[in-house]
Amino acid sequence: MTTMAIEQAQENFAKLIDDVTLGEHIVITRNHVPIAELIPVTHPNQKPVFGSAKGMISISEDFDAPMDDFQDYTA
Repeated sequence: MTTMAIEQAQENFAKLIDDVTLGEHIVITRNHVPIAELIPVTHPNQKPVFGSAKGMISISEDFDAPMDDFQDYTA
């Protein structure tokens, strides 16, 4: 969660909307007192889009290599 003064929020509103779209919660303050919160709109029962996580997961080259710590258990 990000906290920001209202003056700063006004200057960076477009970026704040982009951040909220990505799931960020933003609290806006006036004189250090929270006055508003920007949160993403939730869409109930939204089905995942095939391929939307492409490139977010990687597996190391030695993923299936034997682990030295478990040699006692495999013999």
